[in-house]
Amino acid sequence: MLEISIIPALTDNYIYLLHEPDSGLTAVVDPAAAAPVIAALQRCGFGLNYIFNTHHHSDHIGANLELKAATGCKIVGAKADRSRIPGIDIALGDGDRIALGAEELVATDTPGHTVGHIVYYSAGSSALFCGDTLFSLGCGRLFEGSTEQMWHSLQKLKTLPAATKVYCAHEYTEANARFALTLEPGNPLLQQRYADVCQLRRSNAPTLPTTIGQELATNPFFREHSPEIRQNLALAEASPLAVFAAIRKLKDGFR
Repeated sequence: MLEISIIPALTDNYIYLLHEPDSGLTAVVDPAAAAPVIAALQRCGFGLNYIFNTHHHSDHIGANLELKAATGCKIVGAKADRSRIPGIDIALGDGDRIALGAEELVATDTPGHTVGHIVYYSAGSSALFCGDTLFSLGCGRLFEGSTEQMWHSLQKLKTLPAATKVYCAHEYTEANARFALTLEPGNPLLQQRYADVCQLRRSNAPTLPTTIGQELATNPFFREHSPEIRQNLALAEASPLAVFAAIRKLKDGFR
């Protein structure tokens, strides 16, 4: 299984360090800044073999070229975003696979936040690296893609095993939980999760990883069929897509 470490960066970004112990191969996911990655590699005694990018935003590819120059690593990203991923060596499409030693990661197209967004899933490690498509108790803003694209992308992620650990790229959980409670205040699992999240953040501890199962039980963007959410939105008979669109619009204005 992959050894996975969280590297905080910038204000609220998380970079993920993936190490496959049998081969000694190491990758980072969405390096926003080089210095914390280099410090983590030195601390662990690892080289760097790959960068896995989920999309082209600067807080996800900002350290690509500096890390490539320092380590000789290869940069992996989406075929659809090839022109916007600095230093890309390997371009993956939907369903393509890449090996990190004995571990295999599968790329899935998840447009919505951007049109060229992909996520990486390791069945062997039961781990999903989802960039800005799915957040703990939230989902990404629609900067380039459509509501329909994001909704369909999230439907793909819902089908993963409930125990799948979800490694999102930002620490947004506490604010997302406050928003979720405005839609589904009667959900006891959400109430408990908010309490747990607040306790973690008081200690400045990460709220990640979450799991697909936790998100199915508490994330409003995974819960378009919730009677309470539908009632609070006055959308009892609406399609799941219409409910999702209403939730996304409300979240865009939530403070």
